[in-house]
Amino acid sequence: MRFGFGYDEGAQNEMKKMVYLIPLIITGVLLVILFLYYHFQDRLIYYPYREHVNEPPPMTEVVRLTSRYSHQIEGWFVPVDLSRGTVLFCHGNGGNISHRVETIRIINSLGLNIFLFDYQGYGNSEGKPSEQNTYADAQVAWEYLTQTRKIAPDSIIIWGRSLGGAIATELALHHNPQALILESTFTSLPEIGAELYPYLPVRRFARYRYDTISKITQIHCPLLIIHSRTDGLIPFHHAERLFQAANEPKSFLEIQGDHNHGFLESEMVYRAGIDRFISAVMAGGI
Repeated sequence: MRFGFGYDEGAQNEMKKMVYLIPLIITGVLLVILFLYYHFQDRLIYYPYREHVNEPPPMTEVVRLTSRYSHQIEGWFVPVDLSRGTVLFCHGNGGNISHRVETIRIINSLGLNIFLFDYQGYGNSEGKPSEQNTYADAQVAWEYLTQTRKIAPDSIIIWGRSLGGAIATELALHHNPQALILESTFTSLPEIGAELYPYLPVRRFARYRYDTISKITQIHCPLLIIHSRTDGLIPFHHAERLFQAANEPKSFLEIQGDHNHGFLESEMVYRAGIDRFISAVMAGGI
């Protein structure tokens, strides 16, 4: 009987140890996850691609600009004959400018010049991407258009897709462009992170903000928000919240398709909607 009692008591002690150990193990695992999340966020946000997959379109002027920390970034200026304006395009978090030839084609077909550039660490641009670096790169691109090419600020449309929408919003906050177009853009990076990882305190540990929704309330130029209801990466309600927070004049264009290819899957609706918006802006109707 004594041996049996001793066995039961030992088992109970082991159970007590496990009761204490399990929360410690879970806490330790969570702390490791948060540590990795905090220190390696840039690898979750930025997916730069160095090699160019397409040649610049004919008539492209390839330019090198000096950005933050004296790093050189590359941009393509692609003009059209009888242009009715110029787009400064901020691309998303993946690839590089050579992946945007379809975007160039569509924007040129609307009678618009386009200048697009690679953030630091993308394509042929030096350095590494960060929130402040992407903002600085966009500012350098703006200065290239307004100071080097002498294009009037009120004839420049700032246009950003996905992460580029947050960068475009930051740029528009400090200037007075003709219009701002936000395509497939999120309200803020902590918000989208919290939706992807609901059981982690993402908001508290986010190093990058890209807080589009707080900035959009301070912008007063004509605004077009474009989003697909079937976007599987950035939910449609992000666009709805941005639209609700934005000042007039503002317009909304709903398209269909996934996050990366919706503009191509809905190209006819996409082009027509953008053309209506730009024509109205240029006619003074917005």
